[in-house]
Amino acid sequence: MNPLLTEMLLHADPSQVAGLSRFFKTGPGQYGQGDRFLGIKVPVTRKVVGNVWSLVGFEDIEECLENEYHEIRLAALLTLIQLFNHSKKDMARQQACIDCYLAHTDRIDNWDLVDLSCYPLLGVWLLDKDRSLLYGLAANGRTLWEQRIAIVTTMAFIRHGQTQDTFAIADLLLHHPHDLIHKAVGWLLREAGKRDKEALVAYLAPRYKSMPRTMLRYAIEKFSPEERKSYLCSII
Repeated sequence: MNPLLTEMLLHADPSQVAGLSRFFKTGPGQYGQGDRFLGIKVPVTRKVVGNVWSLVGFEDIEECLENEYHEIRLAALLTLIQLFNHSKKDMARQQACIDCYLAHTDRIDNWDLVDLSCYPLLGVWLLDKDRSLLYGLAANGRTLWEQRIAIVTTMAFIRHGQTQDTFAIADLLLHHPHDLIHKAVGWLLREAGKRDKEALVAYLAPRYKSMPRTMLRYAIEKFSPEERKSYLCSII
């Protein structure tokens, strides 16, 4: 018996399914096409994970990652984070968490699954390690979700005052065709700018006229109204 799957299924709420399906764009041709929901909201999922994570093994997590339901996959990812965080003195176990995560990136297939898992897990792991795998995901990712993992993972570095990788990976994704990447890159540029506004201004100077407008809007969101107007009006 899989304790995580069993407990999650107890919290299914059919009344929430339609709304979640619309919110995560599951219709034909949309980015979440075909995804299915049980109607379990994130706070409930977090509570379940908090209650059962210590009873869950890697086989249980892998089973949940392969599940058709979005919330079950999210629960698996949040459980991986718990296992990782509680294995600080066991590098082999932490490595196993990372290996499991990277082996199932095809199941991390919506923006919330990416954003709630990649930097608390992969980002923290890479704080003191080579980060070339992120550049590989950004440049050669099989899906836009792997590319989003590449940029959002850098949030962990930003929180430790390291912004170089954010700017470098943003460059690799600067002209990506998908709006979800534009938003993610803009968001991380904004966060980097909170740490080092001068570095963000320097990054934008040769690029802002050619970068996607949504990306730019996100990047300059914390600038003054006058500064934002200067950037946006100059590219009309």
